Amino acid sequence: MEQHLDALFNVYAKEHHFAGAALIKGRGHTLFARAYGFAHRGFKIPNTISTMFDTASVTKLFTAVAILQLVEQGRLGLNERITDIIDLTGTKIPTDVTIRHLLTHTSGIADDADEELGESYEELFIEKPNYAIRECGDFIPQFAYKEPKFKAGTDISYNNCAYVLLGLAIEKVTNTSYRDFVEQYIFRVCGMKNTSFASKDEGDSAVAEGYAAIFNKNNEITWKKNIYSFPPIGTSDGGAFTTVGDLDLFMRALVNGQLLSAEMTEEIMKPQTEHVRRYEWGSIINGYGFHFVYDQAGKLMRMYKDGSNAGVAAMLAYYPETETTSVILGNQTCNIWELHWKAEQMIRSQYFKK
Repeated sequence: MEQHLDALFNVYAKEHHFAGAALIKGRGHTLFARAYGFAHRGFKIPNTISTMFDTASVTKLFTAVAILQLVEQGRLGLNERITDIIDLTGTKIPTDVTIRHLLTHTSGIADDADEELGESYEELFIEKPNYAIRECGDFIPQFAYKEPKFKAGTDISYNNCAYVLLGLAIEKVTNTSYRDFVEQYIFRVCGMKNTSFASKDEGDSAVAEGYAAIFNKNNEITWKKNIYSFPPIGTSDGGAFTTVGDLDLFMRALVNGQLLSAEMTEEIMKPQTEHVRRYEWGSIINGYGFHFVYDQAGKLMRMYKDGSNAGVAAMLAYYPETETTSVILGNQTCNIWELHWKAEQMIRSQYFKK
């Protein structure tokens, strides 16, 4: 199977511009681990399996775990209203929005750039410099004064800024920065030594650069660095840098109860809303950070979190039945979701049935 997976990834590296790293790991053994393309195109520095990549919204999993840790400690409540935790006076954030709503994308609040409506995140920084957004609180003017999309709990809509509010809640009750809290209580606990909130404008950051594809009228590609496409440093909605191996460590530490109690671990490992997105092939239900994919027969196929920005593509999937992780991190424009799906079919047909 390793040979078949390598052939698949080689096709995407050569024909679909995949640059990054991939790791597929089963019970105690590695099924596949490879790296492709360049961490720096200009100097032709190759990506390796140990290269640190921007994770985009996969970072939301760290935020969800941090929130649940504070819930266990009695410092936050899942049904506690966000307006009772942080001062949102004068904003359009409704007073009935709870921590649970924010975690499950059922809050109904407006986003800074609504991905589901096709709004461009990059366009936010045409008139306002992206380097002005470095802390969770810096996002507030970009979304909190917009009208809500729907009443909290009545519908579902993916929302980045919901996790910005969760980050502010963490900072409020812990009296420390979001990044410091996550580094101490998640990264260190998991042994994630190659994970950090590196900033793209740090001269010594040993991370892969991100490259967005620009197509001309002849469909020819030039590559643009993503340094102006989103904030320079990660916060609670996205942007931590990590390796494929460290994401595997995180997932297994979570499953094994190193980050949360047995009861809370069970909660994060299952759906947490009644709102279902249905498709011809099955359905997706949201949980605390994770999305849960079911086939047409109602069987759980996988739980996952993905992330996407200009020049960034990330996927962390976990298959509880076989205790398998599948991680793809990319630093160029590429349809890694299609790539992940094809790799998934290979491991499902040859490994999952054993």
